[in-house]
Amino acid sequence: MSVRDTSIDPKLLQSARAEFMKHGFIKADLKTICEKAGITTGAVYKRYKGKEELFCAVVKDTANTLDNFVSVRTQQEFSDMTDEQVRNTWDMNEGFMLDLFRILWDIRGDFVLLLEKSAGTVYENYGHDFALRMTEAYMQYYLEAKKRGLAKADITKEEMHVLCTSFWTAIYEPFIHKMTRKEIEEHCRVVCRFFDWTKALDMK
Repeated sequence: MSVRDTSIDPKLLQSARAEFMKHGFIKADLKTICEKAGITTGAVYKRYKGKEELFCAVVKDTANTLDNFVSVRTQQEFSDMTDEQVRNTWDMNEGFMLDLFRILWDIRGDFVLLLEKSAGTVYENYGHDFALRMTEAYMQYYLEAKKRGLAKADITKEEMHVLCTSFWTAIYEPFIHKMTRKEIEEHCRVVCRFFDWTKALDMK
């Protein structure tokens, strides 16, 4: 039984990542990817069904990291939380936000691929879909705060989606515009001042 040669995988993914970043998925050329990786197109098709599956392989780890981020926030057991803890989830804590930006900084290349270069793939609406998933999480926290009498404002799911989209766009854009890490850290502080969730929800 032949053993699959995995030695070309890093070169292939590196070449594909560069081509997708430069041209986007639709205009990326598989032949160019292969030439720069020093392999044949046949070697690619032994590993992936086509260009889209190759794109998915490039962004897989980043997509999983972000999926885990969402999962942690949508699987909260509110019965274990005090009123103060529920309320604190809405505070724009600079330390927490800086940690979030640092996570995104470490995956910034593939994050931009998902946001800006994925048209034509299953990820083509990634930014919108991510904000939609976070809306579900935010609504859970809001409804819990409302049930406990901590939030006084009446927020519909549609309104929460608009707010979440605005909030996450403010987080996406620095990476799309290639801000430096120092610029992003300062931007984080601006975001913390600009988005006051406790006021939006009229928190007690």
